[in-house]
Amino acid sequence: MAVRLCGFLLLAVLVRGLHASRPAVNQELSNLFNELWRLDVNRMKPGIDYTISVQGRAGYVNQGSHVVLDHASLPLFSNVNENKLRNITTFSLFMKLLDNYERSTGITERVTPEELTEINLFLDAVLETQVMKRAHQYLVSKGKSSSDSRQFKNQLNLIWFHLYHRQRNTGPDSCGFEHVFVGETKSGTEVIGFHNWVQFFLQEKNSHLDYKGYQGYTARDQDLPDQDDHVLKLQFSWHGVVKPVGSAFIGTSPEFEMAIFTVVFLMNTERSTTVLVNIDQCQMELVVVRKGRCLGTAYPNLLSSNSRHVSQHAH
Repeated sequence: MAVRLCGFLLLAVLVRGLHASRPAVNQELSNLFNELWRLDVNRMKPGIDYTISVQGRAGYVNQGSHVVLDHASLPLFSNVNENKLRNITTFSLFMKLLDNYERSTGITERVTPEELTEINLFLDAVLETQVMKRAHQYLVSKGKSSSDSRQFKNQLNLIWFHLYHRQRNTGPDSCGFEHVFVGETKSGTEVIGFHNWVQFFLQEKNSHLDYKGYQGYTARDQDLPDQDDHVLKLQFSWHGVVKPVGSAFIGTSPEFEMAIFTVVFLMNTERSTTVLVNIDQCQMELVVVRKGRCLGTAYPNLLSSNSRHVSQHAH
């Protein structure tokens, strides 16, 4: 009887340790981000504005590998309403920024006056959305941002667009926006960043990107991705370089993604921050890494979709 009791106690300690390793759900930010989710009127609707085909589960691939089995014979995006994208101001201005950067780190970025104008127009449009207005209001209430919209714009510009060194012995070669939304390659052997669905679609459409299958799920996991999911873990190659595991929101507007990652960035001071949140039907970690006063990287790490975490908690 004593041996059985010890076994139960050991199991309880192990289970408690597993739960302790994952942070508790940040309910305040979950509430805020669900409010932003509801305000995101520019979000594209699955099955209506776009269609994806997740296909097979990708296998394990070492970082830097150029050889990978393809578990998806078709593109991820089988259809996207490009006319709608072009007619939504923030999406349209966002897409104009995607060709402003050198793909490889180690090459100094040079920003032209035209590109500066594009950044300004994009930030102005983002600041006009209800999503970013609500995020701004929250940050002001926490003493993290000025109530003056011009100062908040400067703050966003610093976080997302200020150039810095990602690779040593070069001029400024990167910024948060480029890394997160455009993607970069490092030493010709790694894809780093690249966490945006619009860039994924456009690169796939132009045959620069090959989707290899979904990632991050075990063969026994019933919580498999489907065409309605708004967060996916992916494996793909870009200009022949493999990204073993990437992740991105799907269908969301650029203002939504910028808003939630800006809030996480400003609400924390650690170099690397992971916040556990529930947004819509998904439970995910939002990971944000700083480069001084600028954003190093930011991405969602999906843990559960289709409200599966709710039913698990109920049991």
